Amino acid sequence: MSLRIGILGAAKIAGSFMVGAKASSRVAVVAIASRDRARAEAFARHHDIPRAYGYADLLADREVDAIYNPLPNSMHAEWSIAAARAGKHVLCEKPLAGNLADAEAMFAAADAHRVVLVEAFPYMFQPQTIEIERLIASGAIGPVRTMFAAFGFTIAEPGNIRLDARLGGGALLDAGCYPVSFARQVFGARPTRVTATAHWHGGVDQTLAATLEYPGGGIAQIGCSFATAVYRRAIIAGTAGIIDTDYHNHTDRVTAPSFRLKRSADWQADYETVPVPSENGFRLEVDAFADVIERDDRAAVRARRAASLDNAWTLAAILAAARR
Repeated sequence: MSLRIGILGAAKIAGSFMVGAKASSRVAVVAIASRDRARAEAFARHHDIPRAYGYADLLADREVDAIYNPLPNSMHAEWSIAAARAGKHVLCEKPLAGNLADAEAMFAAADAHRVVLVEAFPYMFQPQTIEIERLIASGAIGPVRTMFAAFGFTIAEPGNIRLDARLGGGALLDAGCYPVSFARQVFGARPTRVTATAHWHGGVDQTLAATLEYPGGGIAQIGCSFATAVYRRAIIAGTAGIIDTDYHNHTDRVTAPSFRLKRSADWQADYETVPVPSENGFRLEVDAFADVIERDDRAAVRARRAASLDNAWTLAAILAAARR
């Protein structure tokens, strides 16, 4: 039986989510909600979704098993907790929360009502990311000493919610949460020390860079921006090799997707190109979400939770450091 999903908000990203959900055999989107009922109905017609509601009616629908939450960052905690209290599993858009207290409250609600809460990072479910994590764990590049990860693009329209501080806007929480998350996957812990600097515009960080120091001496440098051409890249440097990757969400948007691997500390050594499957990250994400719920995979839930709590702590620490 398919996991029946309701979408809590007709945001632009919800349309992209639908592309992946429709390609999945594990889930069915059966309802959509918006504060504007007409907007929900239009979204439902466009995507062939059976029911359109307001938020509260969606949470009351007993034929909805789980919620996908693409609301603005500042609303993630409130509505994910409400969904958990309604007995719905929750797939919440990144970043799960902008601070540790909100993230802990969200997981506490999920525990209290025996539902699964997962932070939605499509790149994490891509075969490229899983293979990179396997290579690092196997010692293919030796212990990781440094990592550089960045993501940026331009947002120019003044009304974009990602430029609204009240809604949890800013480059770090929108784009920078990806390199923060990727660094957490590589080092497996939250940083012990955080320093950061940012250029602020309209009350939000427009461009930001941070240095993260990890237990054992590893150092990550992350960057993000709303004021550049599109870039997305990570270099992971170990004592015995290098991984160079764009860590895409959607490898199906790239011709011959791949990452580069050097299994040597010699500067003259050649890189090998490692091909990866062409996949839609939202489909992989919802498939993994449905699988965790169906198998009651507590180990996977604990691992995702630990990463999300560390991410939330790190994002708040970076912003605090940048403001100082």
